[in-house]
Amino acid sequence: MAATGLYVYGIVPSEAMASGQLDTGIDGEQLELITSGNLAAIVHSCSTEPYQGPDSTVEQWILEHSHVIEAAWQTAGTVLPMSFNVIVSPGDDATDSAENRLAKWLTASTDAFSKRLALLRDHVELRVEIALDEATVAAMSQELIELQQATEARPAGVQRLYRKRMEERTREVTERTADQLYPEYRRRLAACSEDLVENARPGRTPGSITVLTASLLVHQDKMDAIGVELADIRDSQPGANIRYLGPWPPYSFSEVPELDSEQTKPGGR
Repeated sequence: MAATGLYVYGIVPSEAMASGQLDTGIDGEQLELITSGNLAAIVHSCSTEPYQGPDSTVEQWILEHSHVIEAAWQTAGTVLPMSFNVIVSPGDDATDSAENRLAKWLTASTDAFSKRLALLRDHVELRVEIALDEATVAAMSQELIELQQATEARPAGVQRLYRKRMEERTREVTERTADQLYPEYRRRLAACSEDLVENARPGRTPGSITVLTASLLVHQDKMDAIGVELADIRDSQPGANIRYLGPWPPYSFSEVPELDSEQTKPGGR
């Protein structure tokens, strides 16, 4: 199929990037820049059909997409990432190429994109997940300690029923503790970051209750402050389990408006 479309990875300041700095993208496709004033879109030529295939193949494409964005971020110091599988199509008019349509979109969005790129310069995204270990919470709850003692005192034949009740009460007490801790932890992390976006909570992990999962926008020079805050939370709250991921390009804070639906073919993931 003719390569009439443009797959878009992200937007960068044109003066910070040069074609010679570009490597390859998905499936080794050669990257190029489509520029308009002080903005440039990193793209490769492609068909107008979205990338589709087995999950393992799609996961590899997404990884390659991310590598392009991270390389641009390292080079330019700022980037507005596009999601996977954004493809600009040509118009019905033979003169209305995908390149022209993308350049027009950049021109129309110059002010908004330039301001956002400046705001995100030298900033990183960090992901933080805080959860509570149910067994640790149970060991500190007088109610649950007494329930455990009552369970052990029962005849062996009825202990199974009491253990089930113990599991349910342990989860309820841990969830209540997590709800009580959530406002404080969110406030503390928000105070150390310039923006905070809460993420959908992952599926429940057996033996653990999620308190908070969020992406933080932080200047790269202020990353240590997040680490200090998380260390204090870990040390002061028994059973607190913390995952600290990043730094990444600011995916959750790019706020890139979608191209017109007539211009793009969105992907399937």
